[in-house]
Amino acid sequence: MPLVAFVAGLAGGGLGWRSSLPAWAFAVHLAILALLVLLTATDLEQRRLPHLLLDPLLVLAFVFVPFNPTVVPFSAVIGALAAVGFLGLLGLAIRGGVAFGDLMLVSALGVLLGWPAIFVAIFIAALLSAGVGIVLLVTKRAGMQTYIPFGPFLVIGTVATLLRDPDLLGAVAASAATLAR
Repeated sequence: MPLVAFVAGLAGGGLGWRSSLPAWAFAVHLAILALLVLLTATDLEQRRLPHLLLDPLLVLAFVFVPFNPTVVPFSAVIGALAAVGFLGLLGLAIRGGVAFGDLMLVSALGVLLGWPAIFVAIFIAALLSAGVGIVLLVTKRAGMQTYIPFGPFLVIGTVATLLRDPDLLGAVAASAATLAR
């Protein structure tokens, strides 16, 4: 898992570089990132997202909703509901395609990112997981019935969305993105 630790360090550094959030809000984002890293490592190793990590993530994400300086509470709640609804319907359509832990994870990510940014994260996650799945199939390292955890891709999609969307990390990030255009 050294690769997970290295990528986590890059993600934390990237969030710090792009963020103009107050220190307390950035600390909450880093705490959430730490839980997401642990969930990623656990999902890759054990193929599950345990409640021991999901529950604190859910509590932290939902408690942060009224205090999040960049996502209004209505957007956060709609983001969580829409993401859970979308992945839940997808899980019903594709039997065994989405686990309950993934739904719990995406609800926390939905309140963190809000509407519509959560769907950017889900889209990135879907593209990455499809790409990895195709590479594993072509190289014969996996078959059609091989389990590929979706949680790590949701985490990568979330971090990419935080880094890409200037509104999610505060006004300085928005100003820097405007200047870069």
